[in-house]
Amino acid sequence: MADTALTAPLRSPLSHAADRLAAATRTSGGAVRLAELPFLTQFNVRLDPKGAAADAVGLALGLQLPVEPGTVVRAGELTALWLGPDEWLVVGPPGGRRGLESRIREAAGDEPVSVVDVSAQRTTLLVAGPRAHDLLAHGCSLDLHPRVFGPGRCAQTTLGRTQVVLVARDDPRAGFWVLVRSSFAGYLTDWLLDAAVEWTG
Repeated sequence: MADTALTAPLRSPLSHAADRLAAATRTSGGAVRLAELPFLTQFNVRLDPKGAAADAVGLALGLQLPVEPGTVVRAGELTALWLGPDEWLVVGPPGGRRGLESRIREAAGDEPVSVVDVSAQRTTLLVAGPRAHDLLAHGCSLDLHPRVFGPGRCAQTTLGRTQVVLVARDDPRAGFWVLVRSSFAGYLTDWLLDAAVEWTG
């Protein structure tokens, strides 16, 4: 009997590239680390940052939604990325979609709020290692020096001509998250592997 959408196991957009990412990491001698972080829970949240809902949602999530442009707030397993003056991306571990959505909606109460599950829209690539900045700089026009784009920073930008959300992790050794639309994930993975050749041989 053929698998159906209800019974088929989840398949990440980059499951076919896992071996190539692992091989690049192995052959780089520790210079770069590349991996997919599939199935992260992702919700786009829009609300008035000065309204009652902002504080209530922050309290329910255990973190304050960041109000400074291009910043990230992290608490426990949740991360909130500033995308605009009234827009955030809340990222959590796989499998937390229903619980996270209900927490946000219940906290907002009757206040106007938009909560959209975009978990299937993007996948996440991890780019880490001592050469992570150099690798990303091959295709990103942002200044990625830690003094400028250090831990706790995020940006909507392009990488290898692909629109991404780039996140500098808390610890510089943890590298970057690159959130990319699933339909472009294969292309971007090929681009990253090609750009990393100088370290992976």
